[in-house]
Amino acid sequence: MAERTVRRQARGLKRMEEILDAAELVIAEVGYPDLTTNQVAARAGMSPGSLYQFFHNKEEILDGLVSRYTDDRQEFWAARLAEVTPDVPLEVLVGQLVDESVRFKSRSPAYWSLLYGSATGDRFAAASQRLHEDISRQLAAMLRRLRPELAEDRARLMGTMMLSMVKTVMPMITTATPEHSAELVDELKLMLVRYLT
Repeated sequence: MAERTVRRQARGLKRMEEILDAAELVIAEVGYPDLTTNQVAARAGMSPGSLYQFFHNKEEILDGLVSRYTDDRQEFWAARLAEVTPDVPLEVLVGQLVDESVRFKSRSPAYWSLLYGSATGDRFAAASQRLHEDISRQLAAMLRRLRPELAEDRARLMGTMMLSMVKTVMPMITTATPEHSAELVDELKLMLVRYLT
C-alpha cells in the first residue's frame, strides 16, 4: 500500500511539473495576463478538469512557477556562492554570471516575463517583486563573499543595481543578431565590472 502511494505521489509531482512546463510555454507566447488555464491544459495534453486537480486557477500556476524559479535560482546561487572568495577575479565572476543569465533566459523565457513584472495585477507585481528581492539578496551575498568588508546595506544596493543593469540589457541581447548579441554581452560584462570596481 505504501509503495502504491509513493508511486501515485511521484506521478502527481511529475504531472505538476508538466503543467508548469506548459504554463511556461504559454506565458512565453502570450504573456501571463493573457494566459488561461484552458490554454495550459491543452498545451499539457490534458483536460481542464484534470488540470484543476493540481491548480485551481492561473494564480496558483503563477505561484507554482515562482516557487520553481526561486528554488532553481537558489540552487544555482548556493553552488555559485560556495565558489566565491576574494581571490576570484571580478572579470571571471561577472563573466560567469552574465553567461549563465543568458543561458537561463533561453531555457526559461517565462522567468524573464515574471521578472520584468507588470502593471496588470497586484498578484503578478507581487510575484515579480519576490523574484527581484531574492535575486538582489543573492547578488548581495555574492558581493560580500567577494569583498567581506562591504557593508550589508551597500551590498544590497549594489545587487539591486546589478539586477537592473542585466534586466535592461537582456531584451536587447535576446532580440539581436548573434554577432550583435555577443557584442552586447561583452558590453554588459564590461559595464558590470566597471560598476563593481
